[in-house]
Amino acid sequence: MFDCLIWIFVLLCSCIADENSIRDADIFPSSPEIERGSTLKLFCVLGKRYTPHRNASHIIWKLNHELVPWEDYDIVNETVSSITIHNFTYSKAHVKCFTKYLGKEQLLVHTEVKTGFPPETPGNISCIYYFDAKLTCTWTSGRETHLTTNYTLYRKVMTEGGVTLPNTVRPCKSKTESCSFVYPDTPFSSSFCFQVKAENVLGEASSDCVPIPMEKIEKFEPPEILSVKKITGVKQLLTVTWKMPEKIIPSQGLICQVQYRNLYSNSSEIVPVPQNSAEKTGSFNLTGLWDSTEYSVAIQCRSVESIFWSEWSREKTASTEEKAPSEKVDLWRVIESSRSAGIRSVYLMWKPLNSFPPSGRILGYKIQYFPENHPALKMTNSTTDEKFNLRLNEEAYNVSITAYNSAGNSPEAILRIPSTGEKTSQIIETVRTFTTNEEVVVEWIASEPEVTEYVVEWYKELETDPFSRSWQYVSNSTNWKTNKKNFEPFICYNISVYPVYGYKVAAPYSVQTYVQEKKPSEGPVADTGIPGKNEVTIKWKEISKGKRNGFIRNYTIFYKPEDGKELNETVNSDVLQYRLKSLQANTQYTVYIMASNEAGGTSGEPKTFKTLKFNKEDIIFIALPVGVSMLFLLGLWITCILKKHAFKKVCWPDIPNPAESVAVEWPFDTSMVIIAISCIKEGIKWREKSFSDSHFMTK
Repeated sequence: MFDCLIWIFVLLCSCIADENSIRDADIFPSSPEIERGSTLKLFCVLGKRYTPHRNASHIIWKLNHELVPWEDYDIVNETVSSITIHNFTYSKAHVKCFTKYLGKEQLLVHTEVKTGFPPETPGNISCIYYFDAKLTCTWTSGRETHLTTNYTLYRKVMTEGGVTLPNTVRPCKSKTESCSFVYPDTPFSSSFCFQVKAENVLGEASSDCVPIPMEKIEKFEPPEILSVKKITGVKQLLTVTWKMPEKIIPSQGLICQVQYRNLYSNSSEIVPVPQNSAEKTGSFNLTGLWDSTEYSVAIQCRSVESIFWSEWSREKTASTEEKAPSEKVDLWRVIESSRSAGIRSVYLMWKPLNSFPPSGRILGYKIQYFPENHPALKMTNSTTDEKFNLRLNEEAYNVSITAYNSAGNSPEAILRIPSTGEKTSQIIETVRTFTTNEEVVVEWIASEPEVTEYVVEWYKELETDPFSRSWQYVSNSTNWKTNKKNFEPFICYNISVYPVYGYKVAAPYSVQTYVQEKKPSEGPVADTGIPGKNEVTIKWKEISKGKRNGFIRNYTIFYKPEDGKELNETVNSDVLQYRLKSLQANTQYTVYIMASNEAGGTSGEPKTFKTLKFNKEDIIFIALPVGVSMLFLLGLWITCILKKHAFKKVCWPDIPNPAESVAVEWPFDTSMVIIAISCIKEGIKWREKSFSDSHFMTK
């Protein structure tokens, strides 16, 4: 019987192919949807244009680009080829029909095969009814079918015996697991039941008809809050007034919930409030609230018969009555040194009130101050800031700050400002700071254990604005911790600890610290000065504070002769010059200095210098013999000048003139001899005169 049906189907396909011979081929069934795991059977029919040269034996099949095995083929007739694939589990697949002729493949036709499952019986039917607006039902469909599945929701009227009344069935069609009846097709009844039918190409399934009374599924729009107000003169109370929605099933009792929370808390309180359905508005007093606190209020309501609350209304906020601030401000001061005119600036600063709950909105601050020895000279200033600059003379003063709001003033915060020349005792003996992974810790030792309150003050070393300082009071402890995020890395901070007893502040103990270090941003610049033969004095200046990035631990001087080995010397951080010794004479050196902190070191620019060939001792050793020789020659020359007459007598003695002799009378013929002797004497005198003239010219 089944084979006959197949043959009839094939013949019908062949007829269709003959009538539509303009097409190359057809595939049947087209776009099939089958149950996953079942058998897939497809037919490919050739058009007339391929016959008689080609027939069904030339047809090949491909499933997702893979050839279908030959054992799954069946040649029905000359123009029809079929395939049969058992246990087909692809969720989606493409099947293509080709002809293969003379070694070439030609695509004829293709189709997409989808697999899935028949629908299961829908369950968990639930509905929500908006009076005179909409009725929406939802359900669960069970296992995913993976095929297009349509749903029909039936609304029926049932009798008390569970019989469906004729002509009362209303359908609602959907492709999802939800469907809605819209006004006016939303009559109210307590006798409705709801049924869902699911169907696809593989089958259908219907649920039982589930009775659901409309009053139990009613849900209406949220109420509208008209006002949230405080009552003047009544503290810790707010009155809430709201308006109910119009579309509500009449003649039913209502109940509402008022939800409120203060804006300092993440948790809420809920108060149930009965509501008369005949009344269009409701009101309720919230009591036991905090003073001077803003509250957020929302409301939801439902019928007493219904299981569904409305959505929460839009929130409204209001504040309770204020009361006078109950806590004093957190006051601190920075005292500037007196100027030439005897006037000094005292920088007052304070933190906002930290009372909880807060007392209300602070309108301002009142500053009062007077000389300690003249209380009658009290002066008053007001400000809305959290800081104030007082200009005081050199006397001791008492200063007080009070915060005020519309209800009154806070207690006074008082500090004593000491006189200019006043010396306070040193109570703190030592202070130590260190850091952990997350915190900065300050510890100190005090000599007077009866002091139980301290102020820790910290600020950047290069900060010049007194109002930028931070501080915190510490009670009954000699250590203080704060998060590292309150300090910037690589910045030097001044930290001071002040003992406080009463309203007097004793002398601080101050230290410096870095919460994190990195190597300096620049290195020192070396100054070589005038080098010697075997030594040179290297000088340098401190790195500017903003570029140290940590505490400088030491300096290292690196020096290297030309074509020689580099050497180094390390000195403490308080040393700013160093003499390099045992250098080679007449040699060029390169020198640079590295400044190091805990995180590393940074070197300055290298400088060059050349040692001398001779030092002072060498020059003296060479110059002394030369000087002695010159002195000897000079002395000899002076001696010659002074003793020239003695030399003259030795070298050129006087010769007596016989003509002038009276011992003997010379004859006349001897006159020529006498003349000759006179000439000789004159010659000697002329030579002496010439020698004297030449000596004078030399000088």
